[in-house]
Amino acid sequence: MSIRDVAHHAGVSLGTVSNVLNRPDTVARGTRSRVLAAIAELGFVPNDAARQLRRGRSRTLGLVVLDVANPFFTDVAKGVESSAGAAGMAVIFCNSDGDPGRESAYLDLLEEHRVRGVLITPADNTFRRLLRLRERGVLVVLLDRKYPETRMCSVSVDDRLGGELATRHLLENGHRRIAFVGGPHQLEQVRDRYRGAVRALADSGGDERDLRRFDTPALTVAAGRDAAARIIGQPRSTRATAVFCANDLLALGVLQELTRQHIRVPEEIALVGYDDIDFAAAAAVPLSSIRQPSQRLGQTAAALLLDEANHPDRHRHQQVVFEPELVVRESSQYRRQSPT
Repeated sequence: MSIRDVAHHAGVSLGTVSNVLNRPDTVARGTRSRVLAAIAELGFVPNDAARQLRRGRSRTLGLVVLDVANPFFTDVAKGVESSAGAAGMAVIFCNSDGDPGRESAYLDLLEEHRVRGVLITPADNTFRRLLRLRERGVLVVLLDRKYPETRMCSVSVDDRLGGELATRHLLENGHRRIAFVGGPHQLEQVRDRYRGAVRALADSGGDERDLRRFDTPALTVAAGRDAAARIIGQPRSTRATAVFCANDLLALGVLQELTRQHIRVPEEIALVGYDDIDFAAAAAVPLSSIRQPSQRLGQTAAALLLDEANHPDRHRHQQVVFEPELVVRESSQYRRQSPT
């Protein structure tokens, strides 16, 4: 069904149907009613996307995240949709799965669809592809990642502070043999959380050698279980008494394996995660975690992109950094009587 069929059915010109769809106030009420009746009778659906492309503008934003299975990014997406929906925009949700090649393919697709802009947690740390997008007129805002310059906006969380808060909490509870579980380390968030943990150890008189690092190929529950098996496999006399995980999915995997091996949490091994997803509080042993304002991240990033789109002359790029907070639950509350 086409606009030509509507015009023929209503007995009007193509231009009149176009005016009813795009500038209804310019069409007499009787004619407008006749055209709308024809649209309803024929089941005609206007191709809004085509109209937007002809105007060179789109009412869609692209959102590219590292892992759609991670509830943290689900909450971020809710925040993006909240700001975008209030502005009459739709969101195209893409999952790069941490793969730079897949990320690049999605960026090509979004550019072909002429999205108004892209919000992205990049898997590629070079930013070259994103800068090329901006050069071709596609707005870009970094999400959960800080840009080192001022050529684009970014919204992030102080992950070094988050790593420091988690590790300091474990140190204050008497732990000296602390394991860090996370990876891949090319992800800036993972590196910063690790650096924060090292900084907390240094402040307490230790150094990086006191932090046992267990690298993981992904930030998933399965990777957490595998890391826990490696920790458990160490001699009990030198084994870590506390574990800080780079995200909650890893921590939940660690908790599963510790429970399977009948190792008590927190009495034998204390545990802290990162993100404070909903599942953290609902775990078999409620999980201590570093809380990020995930929905605010999404809302703020979308608002910055829309401000640049709507007010390019007065827009100023911002690097917004939120502070995380420690949420203490049962998984880390056991206080050791003396440092070991």
